[in-house]
Amino acid sequence: MSRRPRASLGRVLDDLGATLLDVVREGPDAEREVGGLVIHDPLDEAAYPPHALVLGVGLAAPDDVVALLRRMGEHGATGLVVREPVPAAAAVLHAADASGVALLSLSRGATWAQLAALLRTVLAVGDVGVDDAESLGGLPSGDLFAVANAVAALLDAPVTIEDRSSRVLAFSVRQDEADDSRVETVLGRRVPERYARMLTERGVFRDLYRSPDPVRVDPLPIGYAGLTMPRVAIAVRAGDEVLGSIWAAMDAPLDDRRIASLRDAAKLTALHLLRVRAGSDVRRRLRTDLLSTALEGGPGARGALERLGLGSQAVVVLAVTARPDDAERSVAGDVVEANERERLSDAFALHLQSAHPASAAALIGDVAYGLLPSGPDGEERAERIARAFVEKVGRRTAAVAAVGPVAPSAGGVARSREVVDRVLRVLRVADPRDTDGPRVARFADVQAASLVLELRDVVAARGDTIAGPLARLVDYDAEHGAGLVSTLRAWLDAFGDVTAAAAAEFVHPNTFRYRLRRVAQVGGIDLDDPEARFGVMLQLRVLAPGDGSGC
Repeated sequence: MSRRPRASLGRVLDDLGATLLDVVREGPDAEREVGGLVIHDPLDEAAYPPHALVLGVGLAAPDDVVALLRRMGEHGATGLVVREPVPAAAAVLHAADASGVALLSLSRGATWAQLAALLRTVLAVGDVGVDDAESLGGLPSGDLFAVANAVAALLDAPVTIEDRSSRVLAFSVRQDEADDSRVETVLGRRVPERYARMLTERGVFRDLYRSPDPVRVDPLPIGYAGLTMPRVAIAVRAGDEVLGSIWAAMDAPLDDRRIASLRDAAKLTALHLLRVRAGSDVRRRLRTDLLSTALEGGPGARGALERLGLGSQAVVVLAVTARPDDAERSVAGDVVEANERERLSDAFALHLQSAHPASAAALIGDVAYGLLPSGPDGEERAERIARAFVEKVGRRTAAVAAVGPVAPSAGGVARSREVVDRVLRVLRVADPRDTDGPRVARFADVQAASLVLELRDVVAARGDTIAGPLARLVDYDAEHGAGLVSTLRAWLDAFGDVTAAAAAEFVHPNTFRYRLRRVAQVGGIDLDDPEARFGVMLQLRVLAPGDGSGC
């Protein structure tokens, strides 16, 4: 439970109603305050804050909904959210009316965790007790540069506001009064890696995020310049969550007045960061839900495309992601990995916007999907745009991109997405050591590989195993170590060219010919029969894909 009397029910529905919540039964007052968030537990009697919004997790039976509505009415709760479909029994609707509690439904496909996180963000925005929704602490809501300048004036020192990853979110004037490292930080919009590493090694970030008080950082002699001016930093928090930090470059002593100023500045900055995050989270969620609806097809696809501004246009579906091994190699921890995916998605969205202002992109799972309005050369242009993006992100994130066929209408978007997913699967399972392998592809480029992967799915689902001549060769190799399977594979891959196949196996051609005769004898296979050759080739591709194990 969280006690945060902030937003009204109407505000919650305005922010989240288009994506997560639907109204089943309106309460008597849409502007009624939401005083806190409670997660219903049937095994525990919850303590309700005034005007609570209750999440009825696992609540489905009409009698249970009626009982909870009555109890909430006694406690003066504002609203109850249950999973769609909501029991439509007359008793449920009557209980909602009698209790004065608004009855809401959580949309299909959304999770309770998503709803709780977004609700806490929306509710936290109202922490500051001002009537003007566009002002926080006398400064424009969400204007972090105005906040940085205000803090700089209080401390008489140049200031930066940074996130948990040491990216600069905003900075004040007078940065030229600081040292070279501050100038480098501002120009690069993040703390240089060598400084961040030294701060980590000295335990500065550990002390900063553990303490509610400002932390002083003495000069650090790194390289030709280093931090020649002391820093004072304080963490910016919302409850137990660290949102970022404020850094001031100052020689002045850290007296009581400046400590108090920094504490007040951290509280004010937290409110502005929450307002920024609330807006971006809701917009991101809305864009993701609309794009998901369009990609899934069905009756809501046309409406979703219209809300994205793409209702009357032919579009091409694109998708971008990082190969799993690349993501694991470039990040440390699930939180950072999620941030990397979001950054890749944001960069992809910006890239598409520069190509066409009406495009739309969003992160769904671990794949960034995009819809690009199509012209006469739709697929070819989309491929050029995707290739330019993959080259732009470079080696830092080894991304792969798939391009689908043109979808002339809403009905074709889901089909284009299916094709994109098939292409993306081929690109993701490719050997990452193959630097010459495709990074961007259309279905025509990878159709054969896609069919092989799908055949593997079929045989795996049915439990099929190797049989016939290939099974005899596998058994013989297991007993004698003769390498007959690899001999057969090399010969088939070389289209029967013994010299090329022998070179691939690093043996003399005469030795290879002898092994090939043993393949025919042991396996009982007529290598002159095209049907027999196709049969063992298909088994090698589908049931015994080459993995260096001899099969």
